[in-house]
Amino acid sequence: MIKVYGIKNCDSVRKALKYLKGHALEFEFIDFRETPVSDKEISQWLKYSDINTLFNTRGTTYRTLKLKELNLDDQDKKIWLAKENMLIKRPVIVLDNDLIVGYNENLYNEKLQ
Repeated sequence: MIKVYGIKNCDSVRKALKYLKGHALEFEFIDFRETPVSDKEISQWLKYSDINTLFNTRGTTYRTLKLKELNLDDQDKKIWLAKENMLIKRPVIVLDNDLIVGYNENLYNEKLQ
């Protein structure tokens, strides 16, 4: 089953959910705020994606925490993702043996059909 991780009020997450519903794809939605993502899950995701794809440097949380000033390496970024899930680029769509980060309709057409 497709799992979609994100937050309900994120535009990209809403677009992804609309896409999945519109294509009658069965999925489970996991809200970061209600069910935080663990370090173990992030490690699993990193088997299919790289840290820079998952780590959101354009969001409010990144700026508020002033993480740019810390010059984080990949391990530090991974620690921050588990500690502060709002740093995860959204949505994260987990498939059996793949991962899609962000909303990209062309990629969805390719991997979800």
